[in-house]
Amino acid sequence: MSTKLLPFRLPPPEGGRVDLLIVAGEHSGDEHGARMVRELRTKQPGLAIAALGGPELAGAGAQLLHDLTATSVVGLVEVLKHYSFFRTLFAETLRWIGEHRPRAVCFVDYPGLNLRLAAALRERGLSVKGGGKIRLLYYISPQIWAWKSGRRFTMARDLDALAVIFPFEVACYADTDLPVEFVGHPFLTPGYTPPVRHDPDGPVLLLPGSRTQAVARIHPVLLAAFARYRAEGGGREAVVIHPSDEVAAVLNRWEAPTCSAVRIGPPVAACAVLTSSGTMSLHCALAGIPGAIAYRTNPITYLLARWWVKLDYIGIANLLLEEPMYPEFIQGAATPEALAAQLHACTGDAGRQARTATQRQRLHALLNQPAAGTAADWLGRQLGEPK
Repeated sequence: MSTKLLPFRLPPPEGGRVDLLIVAGEHSGDEHGARMVRELRTKQPGLAIAALGGPELAGAGAQLLHDLTATSVVGLVEVLKHYSFFRTLFAETLRWIGEHRPRAVCFVDYPGLNLRLAAALRERGLSVKGGGKIRLLYYISPQIWAWKSGRRFTMARDLDALAVIFPFEVACYADTDLPVEFVGHPFLTPGYTPPVRHDPDGPVLLLPGSRTQAVARIHPVLLAAFARYRAEGGGREAVVIHPSDEVAAVLNRWEAPTCSAVRIGPPVAACAVLTSSGTMSLHCALAGIPGAIAYRTNPITYLLARWWVKLDYIGIANLLLEEPMYPEFIQGAATPEALAAQLHACTGDAGRQARTATQRQRLHALLNQPAAGTAADWLGRQLGEPK
């Protein structure tokens, strides 16, 4: 495919060579990839690492070729709106890899883009599975246990190794020849500082998510729920955590005089949480903060998801525990009345608080790092020593 009409070019590798390209398209993937890069560089400081990611990967020492996190979208309708941009980025990424030939590409989550890139690299003869020399690695499995389970066969066709963060995921690939290793969940790696912690005397957390489209749908109902909780005698203040300036700009569309907004940084203490179903919901569960999940998406996206996804829960803590640690309120069920009732229960019901503490302990036991080491250890083994 010609790239003469593309509106931008990715910069060449600093120093003229690249050992590893990381591709992470979301804020959570940027964070997980950065943690892996920091640890890897302490063990192999000579590695030349570039990234299509975000500010966390740049801060970890990777050369940031393009900030993918600034254009992260989710859902069929949202992806279609940005189709032209992603097609352009896809073509330019293939051109860059073909020209600069990293020893390996490590995809971090974000399967919509990453699995297509892996297939294209094989088809172009650049990857090991396509007869070339570039190893294709994948960290954080797509949720094949939720939908599109057949992707495991194309992943085995295109990839050289996969590292998963949930122990049950290894068995999901048992009928393929893809090497799969459980490396523990990144939130439980030694030295990791979570963004939240439980404090029975702290404020309520409102967590509308990290994607601007989802935030615009979820944040208003969270604010309305908190306002109702206050009107009904609830005495706690609220804090909204946001991951980026783009999300902060969306939050600022609504006045929230009883709420303060803070960017993810030092841990925020909280007594209860209303959260979207994303990464932060697991943070809260691992911290033992009682709460509930609220989720609203484009109606067409939701109807398609109901057709494709066959799961009892959308929250990962609920899925792991096989019970509702966080009751889920989806689409029309996510009302201010229902969510305000959850805040009252989380802040005033000792039984609810004790149950959450027990569920937290079970989650930690499930997700702790195995003896084989961290994700960085796995990636180092796949790379070997720099040439």
